[in-house]
Order: sequence, then structure tokens, then C-alpha cells
Amino acid sequence: MRAIRTALCVALLVASAASIQTIRAQSPRFRVYASGLTSPVAFVQDPTNSSVQFVVEQAGRIRVVRSGVVQPTDFLDLRTQISAGGERGLLGMATAPDYASSGRFFVNFTNPEGHTVVARFRRSANPLVADPASRVDLQWPSGLRYIVQPYSNHNAGDLAFGPDGYLYIGLGDGGSGNDPENRAQNPSELLGKMLRIDVNVPDSNTRGYVVPATNPFVSGGPAGVLPEIWSFGLRNPWRYSFDLPSRGGTGALIIADVGQGAWEEVDYEPANRPGRNYGWRYREGAHNNVTSPPPIYNASNLIDPIHEYGRSVGQSITGGFVYRGAARPAYRGRYFFADYVQGRVWSISLTINPSTGEATASAPTDHTAEFGGAAVLGSISAFGLDASGELYIVSHTRGQIIQMISDAPPSPPTNLRIIR
Repeated sequence: MRAIRTALCVALLVASAASIQTIRAQSPRFRVYASGLTSPVAFVQDPTNSSVQFVVEQAGRIRVVRSGVVQPTDFLDLRTQISAGGERGLLGMATAPDYASSGRFFVNFTNPEGHTVVARFRRSANPLVADPASRVDLQWPSGLRYIVQPYSNHNAGDLAFGPDGYLYIGLGDGGSGNDPENRAQNPSELLGKMLRIDVNVPDSNTRGYVVPATNPFVSGGPAGVLPEIWSFGLRNPWRYSFDLPSRGGTGALIIADVGQGAWEEVDYEPANRPGRNYGWRYREGAHNNVTSPPPIYNASNLIDPIHEYGRSVGQSITGGFVYRGAARPAYRGRYFFADYVQGRVWSISLTINPSTGEATASAPTDHTAEFGGAAVLGSISAFGLDASGELYIVSHTRGQIIQMISDAPPSPPTNLRIIR
């Protein structure tokens, strides 16, 4: 009888362990957090309310999502003030570091004439509604309150505040193919560059910003260089982000730059490392492209990407974030990104050189199936983080926001006993 009871106990324990493994294998690694959106392109956490996020729709609306529910009243509606379609539209949003007190936020959009506008707004007395009358369009060195776009594509559109409190603006090269006027290497053009500006200025400042004294070209650099420029040689930096020190990150800026016809790339910039040249159009990824004329700035030290992939893998990279959340501890420190055309999601681990701060990347891990595959993801336009640093994926074509969640199995049963 004792042998029978022992065998039954063993069988129960084995069955319990097997069921736990089955649950682990079947546990969803995502949930659809919000749906019913139209061509969303950005997911931005409200710094004053952990249950609220703003979702930017390409056609011109900023929607409010509260606890996963899309609210009926828009935060801001710019549909009558922009042009949208293709690579144009309302493309990016960032809240100021002092948003809780100032209520300031910034948006990037294409105006009716097809040019890039970066505008400042404030929220209204209702924290879920912006004040449209507070709009101030930033004024650029040209004297214009927009940046001229010579072609209809490569508008980029992202905005991000760095750990230094300054606003970083990634601009595409102006469009067409192979940057025909070589704008990304032209020091007197803002296009094809990463800009850094200080927007913490009084309302009386008519330009809406000042140039930080620590920008790399304030007092030197190639002839005619514009001091707003932080780095050179970008083609279409659709999405970029900082690995925030406040979450245990390195402070690095990580840029996903959309390629021409052969290579998509991830560029890594250690904290406080300005004045880089990422090579476009002279190089696409780590490969020579249009090599005449050679770059006039930093030509001997062009920065290659830490990761690239060819057109057999994907055709349009969407940058994401270094994950520093708690739901998936095994993924902490990995950089997540996607391909818009293929609807695939990957991550790479980053090994940081302690002397230089430079990173090397592992081979990518494909997470597409973990997030429901093409049926759920569709074409991925952006990633986002919530107040806890958890990761979200923005599906442009499915009109929904997908959240990465924990896949931890339930705790194993204890005090097993046989009922006779």
C-alpha cells in the first residue's frame, strides 16, 4: 500500500509539473491594450497620470487612452491644419520634462504645403484636452516657421527629449532617392541631421528655442554649419529613443534609420557623444553607396551601425526602445525594433565597452510570434513605454496598441496530499 501511495504522489507531482510547463508554453506574451484607432504612429505616456497615454494618429488627431480605453474626446485635433498621406501627416509628439508644471508638449507634422513644422502647445485646464490656441511654431535659421521639404518622402517625424532635458529632432534628407542634392552631408542644411535645441524658454522668446552652448558646432566645425545640428548623415530616422539613466540605462541615443534599397540600420550613440557622421548618402548601413563627392565633415571617421539587415529580411525599419521594465526580466537591456513592411519584431542585446561607451550588438532574436504574428501586428509604426517602462507596439494598419506582458507561470502547488 505504501508503494502505491508513493507512486501516486510521484504521478501527481509529475502531472502538476507538466501542466505548469503547458501553461508556460501557452501563456500569451502580449495583450491588445487599445484598439479602434486610425493609422496610429506614436504612443506617448502622460507623465502626470500613469493610466493615461496619448496616441498620435497620422491624419492629425491625438487620442486619449485611459486604462486601455480610447476616449471619445480628442486631446488635440489638427486635421484641418496638416497634409497627411504617404509619409506625411502628424508624425510625432513629446511632452516637455516639466510637463507637470508647464503643460507644454511638442508635435511634428507636415503643413498643407508639405513642409515640416515643429510646434509647441499647452494642455488646457482639463488635463485630457490641449489648448489649440496655445500653438507656437518654432522659427528656424531661415526665418521660416517650418523646414522646407523639397520632396514628399523622408519626413522622419519623431521627437524625443534626452536625459539632458533638450529636444532632439531627427530630420530626413528631404526625400527622393539617394539624396540627390546631398543634403544629409551639407552643413548649412538641417535636413538629414539630428538636431538638439533647448525649448525651455519663456513665452516671450519668439523663436521658441535657443541653441545649447554645448552643441558641437556652436563655435566651430565646417564652413556654414548650423549650430542646431547635433549629428550628420541620416537618411530617414523614423524612430529613435534614449536608453534612460532614470531606468538604469546608459543614456545612449539609438537611431533606427530607414535605408535606400539594400540595408536597414540601427545606429548607437553613447551619451554626450555629439558631432558624429552616420554616413548617408556616402554609405548605406556599413556599405559604400554614392561615394562622390566624399563627405566634407568627419569623412575619415564615419560611424557604422551596430546592426543592419538586408532587404531579404525587411524593407523599412521601425526603431523602438531598450527594455528596462519588470514584466519580462529576461529581456531587460535588450533593444527592441521592428520592420514596418514585414511586420516583424526583433531584439538585440547590447554589450557596452566600459572604456569607450560604444556598443556591440548580438544576433537578433525574432519575437514576432510572441506578439501574435501578422494577424495582430500588421505594419508596425512605433513602440512606446508606459509609466513603469513596459513596452508597447503600435500597429499602423491594425489600429491597435499591443502590450508586452509577463509570461510567468502560476506558482507550483504545495502540500500535495492524496485524498482517499
